Amino acid sequence: MTLDARIGEVTDRIRRRSESGRNQYLDQIAAAAERKPSRTRLSCSNLAHGFAACGPHDKAALRGDVGPNLGIITAYNDMLSAHQPYGRFPDLIKAAARDAGGTAQVAGGVPAMCDGVTQGRAGMELSLFSRDAIAMAAAIGLSHDMFDAAVFLGICDKIVPGLLIASLTFGHLPAVFIPAGPMPSGVSNTDRSKARQLYAEGKIGDKELLDVEAGSYHAPGTCTFYGTANSNQMLMEIMGLHIPGATFVNPDTPLRDALTRAATARALAITALGNDYTPAGQIIDERAIVNGVVGLHATGGSTNHTLHLVAIAKAAGLRLTWDDFADLSEIVPLLARVYPNGSADVNQFHQAGGMQFLIRDLLSAGLLHEDVKTVWGTGLGGYVQAPSLAADGNVAWADGPETSRDEAILRPASRAFSPEGGLKLLDGNLGRAVIKVSAVKPEHQVVEAPALIFHSQEELSDAFRAGQLDRDFIAVVRFQGPKANGMPELHKLTPTLGVLQDRGHKVALLTDGRMSGASGKVPAAIHVTPEAADGGAIARLQDGDIIRLDAPRGRLQVLVDAGEFASRTPATADLAANEYGVGRELFRLFRANAHAAELGAGVF
Repeated sequence: MTLDARIGEVTDRIRRRSESGRNQYLDQIAAAAERKPSRTRLSCSNLAHGFAACGPHDKAALRGDVGPNLGIITAYNDMLSAHQPYGRFPDLIKAAARDAGGTAQVAGGVPAMCDGVTQGRAGMELSLFSRDAIAMAAAIGLSHDMFDAAVFLGICDKIVPGLLIASLTFGHLPAVFIPAGPMPSGVSNTDRSKARQLYAEGKIGDKELLDVEAGSYHAPGTCTFYGTANSNQMLMEIMGLHIPGATFVNPDTPLRDALTRAATARALAITALGNDYTPAGQIIDERAIVNGVVGLHATGGSTNHTLHLVAIAKAAGLRLTWDDFADLSEIVPLLARVYPNGSADVNQFHQAGGMQFLIRDLLSAGLLHEDVKTVWGTGLGGYVQAPSLAADGNVAWADGPETSRDEAILRPASRAFSPEGGLKLLDGNLGRAVIKVSAVKPEHQVVEAPALIFHSQEELSDAFRAGQLDRDFIAVVRFQGPKANGMPELHKLTPTLGVLQDRGHKVALLTDGRMSGASGKVPAAIHVTPEAADGGAIARLQDGDIIRLDAPRGRLQVLVDAGEFASRTPATADLAANEYGVGRELFRLFRANAHAAELGAGVF
């Protein structure tokens, strides 16, 4: 199918605006590439240090100057369900590397924090900046110059973006991302959401809520809702950094292990030592970035990627803007209903046809670039192949489904759930913001109501418990941006606002902070830029100001006389308490130097 002309226009626009930076980036990675083992650049002492702890077979191989060596960057820990399966991956990868004629070493570990554990806690203020810390930690691991390719073991919210930024910084190295898969389905996400609202209303207690939560988050693997973690995995496949079909296979299964072995062999096959050299920096170009944004819109993916994809593109010498997101949203239809956009979980999405059907249909509709480089050595057309376990225990690929197995979950573009994508850009006299509309019913997508001002989510929760919020209002939760306190997610407000919406009130959230990648049914204008701590218009809002949030038209306005509004002195907030505790002291440099949300909210 011919590429949709509008997709081509956005792609060309990104290419033109990025030309200087991209060319400089490509020159840098070309200069770093050599067609001999990377370790041959080391002195004898350097090299001896590098293989001192290896077994006899690997030590002998690393002393030579022929075989490739694979660096493993792992986000393993056994507190995160998504990352616990990675504990056994290094041995699996090392054995697979030997079978493929190479070697593998764990190059380094990176931190992996769980936003689910830190929601509403002070530790959440480290979350966004952990992305940049992860990128730096991965860079340290790869800096030893021992490796000819790298595999990256990471799943969740800031971890994959941080790992990808690091891989692009070492863009001369091939990079394969190896997922661990989602946990099996447990208590449904819909039932869990209902329990949270009942708890917010005081209708059930801690024990009852914990029983539901533990029944939902119940096993190793990624959480089954379609938040940032699973959006990450979708992106890695649609951008060509997974091997085909790897994304949503459950952990600790024979097929998952076979896919990991196949990914290892493929990483070794695409080094500069062979004939299929495919460095990461060439895979992630403007076409791959556009494919990622298209996938995000088509699936109603995480709002966090309006930050992460901007930062990832920058690491590859590309300039992606929120206007690009907005223009692509008008082109790309919504094809998936996965919680919070529907009742299904990612296992059911996978069973309905998953990534193979999604990619096939988007290609057929002309909405994806097929002519991209991928780790698989094909264009994106190779990603309509679905894996299965062959009789010998290895992976066999065959054509994936041409039709959806469940159109309540996954549909073709010809019968899309919505003609537009799941994310929208908002613009107006309050600045620019992002809203996820795929889970918001049409009757709730326009809210005009008075502002109620809060400087923390705790203040809003206290007001709810005091019975002060039984009315129409737009909650303005400000001083939550990257410069103020690290831009924490405010997902704990979702049950509270959901209760008020269910009572018939017109409610919405307006914030310079973030919501979870599982942003739900309440309209939330998030990532407001400029942020309050940077003198943004949100700092001039007062209680009672009438705000109009119009998602269909992409407008965000305060209905106050322009002269009077401009004359107001911006509010300030005492942020001293955000400066210390749970490691916040160590991130002062990040807060002081953070870019605006629209520029990726990072420090690079």
